[in-house]
Amino acid sequence: MSERPRNDAPGPDEFDEIVANETERDPDLAVIEAGSRTLRAQVPPTPQDDAPAGPRTPEEAQALREVEAELAGRWPETKLEPSLDRMTALMDILGQPQHSYPSIHITGTNGKTSTARMIETLLRAFELRTGRYTSPHVQSVTERISLDGAPISVERFIATYQDIKPYVEMVDGSQPHRMSFFEVLTGMAYAAFADAPVDVAVVEVGMGGSWDATNVVDGSVAVVTPIALDHTDRLGGTPGEIAGEKAGIIKKDATAVLAQQPVDAAQVLLKRAVEVDATVAREGMEFGVTSREVAVGGQMLTLRGLGGEYEQVFLPLHGAHQAHNAAVALAAVEAFFGVGSTRAARPLDIDTVRGAFASVTSPGRLEVVRRSPTVVLDAAHNPAGAQATAEAVQEAFGFTHLVGVIGPSADKDVRGLLEAFEPIFAEVVVTRNSSHRSMDVDELAAIAVEVFGSERVQVEPRLDDALEAAITLAEEEGEYAGAGVLVAGSVITVGEARLLLGRK
Repeated sequence: MSERPRNDAPGPDEFDEIVANETERDPDLAVIEAGSRTLRAQVPPTPQDDAPAGPRTPEEAQALREVEAELAGRWPETKLEPSLDRMTALMDILGQPQHSYPSIHITGTNGKTSTARMIETLLRAFELRTGRYTSPHVQSVTERISLDGAPISVERFIATYQDIKPYVEMVDGSQPHRMSFFEVLTGMAYAAFADAPVDVAVVEVGMGGSWDATNVVDGSVAVVTPIALDHTDRLGGTPGEIAGEKAGIIKKDATAVLAQQPVDAAQVLLKRAVEVDATVAREGMEFGVTSREVAVGGQMLTLRGLGGEYEQVFLPLHGAHQAHNAAVALAAVEAFFGVGSTRAARPLDIDTVRGAFASVTSPGRLEVVRRSPTVVLDAAHNPAGAQATAEAVQEAFGFTHLVGVIGPSADKDVRGLLEAFEPIFAEVVVTRNSSHRSMDVDELAAIAVEVFGSERVQVEPRLDDALEAAITLAEEEGEYAGAGVLVAGSVITVGEARLLLGRK
């Protein structure tokens, strides 16, 4: 039972703040919305284990290395052939494991993994067994496939790979191109979830949506987090073009839960919902954040859900963007349970919702890994993500002198990333991670000098040296000067920094 069941739609004053915050709307959207259904209330766990378990024996460690080597020998995630033919063939041979459980499918540009983790935590709080598939990983490839809120064991990861390997090889031999690294991992996830078995899968796309390897599932709930410019060479040069790819996860008769979007992206998503007769729930209209206050270790929220209001919800994550991710996650879980439709009269139990959100974790998302000086890790890797992180850092931390450590991938909008961080960094240390995708440090330094000026830029080709240099710069400000370090630019950079700083 909820503390405050709501049997009426929001009044004209009560929900003004959410409506006022919505992206300015194009008049043409009214035509699209007239043909779609909107989801509105008609009538009214244990903490996650973030650290992947390592190999238990030398033999297991060797077996994992061999699996990783075989996967690495395939097309990497950055090389794509936009087709679902290989995944469809594998699912056919395996007996359609992805259809043996309902799914919540998540796409968008930023916030996908945090939203997926929140959705999973809420579902587990309501005593459902979950499988979660996310990418990329922070420290270990086993993180990508989680059962019951924790990465699968190395033993299970190896066994799952060995189980599907013969069928993968059959697909390899029947298709023009072998299956890619990401396709094989996706197949492993779907097989592992079916074998568990799970009650529900929470699936994050790798890139795009329509032709993403994950899109062989029929998500009863399709979630679209904020769309911004990223992977423009593959997805399109405007939010609207990118939304055209991402809209492909919205399936017939599903519920589409949409975060606030640029107008052109919203138009495309709503048009897709009309075409497939999907129910629509929009942030700023059917649900949203009604209030938020900075609190010790996070923030205190009041969320307007599809079934009513949820007050005094503590979220141990920083930033307005995480509050909006929480609103999207709550709406997605409500939609999964039928809240806000004629099938369910009441909102979710408020105490269960509060307990779930209070236990949410999201490694590498404004994660504090050291004090004196404070070192914060964040996986922001594009301008929109960096802007959200910069705003959150200013709001949540009292830094008077912040040193950045930036190690991005070469295929990103690096200038835009640096420009988003420039107002909050006193100095920046540019570096690189161990990935072949990492940007050449001299090229990065040249751009950084243009953005920051040469006196504010330090170059350290090795990440360990970069961390040491940044910490030294922060320490020079004195113990009580409010100095800190922010490491960002890539999930890989954050993962390697996490290990170097002793966070297992």
